[in-house]
Amino acid sequence: MQAALDHITQQIRAASAAGTPLRVRGGGTKDFYADRLDGELLDMRAFSGIVSYEPSELVVTARAGTPLAELEAALAAQGQCLAFEPPRFAAGGTVGGMVAAGLSGPSRASVGAVRDYVLGVQMLNGHAQHLTFGGTVMKNVAGYDVSRLMAGSWGALGVITEVSLKVLPVAPAESTLCFEMEQAQALQQLNHWGGEPLPLNASNWLHDAGKPQLFVRLRGAVAAVEAACRKMLAQHSGQRLDHAQATADWALCRDLQLPFFKTPPSPDCCLWRISVPQTAPALDLPQAQLIDWHGAQRWLWAPASEGARIRQAVHAVNGYATIFIAAPATFQGLAARFEPLKPPLDRIHQQLKAEFDPAGVFNPGRMPWSA
Repeated sequence: MQAALDHITQQIRAASAAGTPLRVRGGGTKDFYADRLDGELLDMRAFSGIVSYEPSELVVTARAGTPLAELEAALAAQGQCLAFEPPRFAAGGTVGGMVAAGLSGPSRASVGAVRDYVLGVQMLNGHAQHLTFGGTVMKNVAGYDVSRLMAGSWGALGVITEVSLKVLPVAPAESTLCFEMEQAQALQQLNHWGGEPLPLNASNWLHDAGKPQLFVRLRGAVAAVEAACRKMLAQHSGQRLDHAQATADWALCRDLQLPFFKTPPSPDCCLWRISVPQTAPALDLPQAQLIDWHGAQRWLWAPASEGARIRQAVHAVNGYATIFIAAPATFQGLAARFEPLKPPLDRIHQQLKAEFDPAGVFNPGRMPWSA
C-alpha cells in the first residue's frame, strides 16, 4: 500500500507545482453530481483495504479506495452496520467517496448523517502533506473538527486516504407499515409520532399505484417494534408489509432507484433535492414529490427554469433547494444547481479552500467555492 500512497502523493505534488487540476475519484458512482469533471484523474481505488476493525469497540478504519461493499460485508459478518445507510447509485462505490459525498440514506433523520459517524481521517492536502485529524473514539477533537469537515467536501479540500468510522449493531427487529393519506396529513402525523416514544427509523411518502401512501419503518428491540406496530395500526387504518419486499424497497429508495426517480416527466426535467425543517408543511408546488427523512428531505422533478419558483416556496419555510441530477439535454451550471452561500459562510468556505488547497487543484468546479 505504501507504493500506492507514494504514487498519489507524487501526483498531487506535481499538480500543485504546475497548477494543473486533479479529478479525485473513487468508484465514479457520483460523477453525475457535477456540471464538469476537469483535470487529470486521481484514482483512489488502488489504495484499498480495511486497516483495523474492533467489533467490541464499534470502530472500523479503512483506506479510501476500499469498496463500500467490502466494508459492509465485513460489518455484516459481525452483526453490525453503517447506520446512516450510505446510498450507492451504481456498483463500485468506495469508502472515501462515501465520506467525501456526505450523503445518507432513509434513516438519516433518526440516526444522524455520515459526518456524525466519522471519528477521524487521514488526508493529503494541496501541499501533498499527509495529515491526521481525529482518532478512533468519539471525544477526540479539541478545536476545529477537520475530520467531519471532510464529509460532504466532495474532494475539493483534500484527498481522503483513510477514515475511521463508528459502526452500530444491526437492530434486533424491523417492520414497515403503510398508510393511505394525503401529504399534509402524512407530515402532521409524522410530527405527532416523532413526539412519542416510538422506534421510528425512516419514512417515505409518495403517490404509489395511484394512491397517496406513507411508509414508516420501525427499528429497535423486538418488544418496542411490536408495541409500536399495534399502537400505530390502532390509531390509523393501515397494513404491515412483507419484510423481504419492504427491505428491497427501502434499498431502492436509498439508491434513488424507485420508479419515481427513474422516470422524469419530460426530458428537460431535473431532479431537485429540497431540504427543509422536519416540521415544515406541504410546499405550494405543482409537481409530484417524494418525501423522506420524516419530512426534512423532499424530491421533485421540475425544469431548471422553475428554479426561482421552487426556491421561493422553499425559502418561505427556511429551506434550500439544489439540482441533484441535471437534465441531460441541457447544461445547468453551478449557479443553477446550487444556491449562493450567504456571505459569512461563503467567506469561510473560500478560506478553507485557500488553506487546504492553495493552488486550487482539487476537483475544480465540483462545488461553487471550488470553481
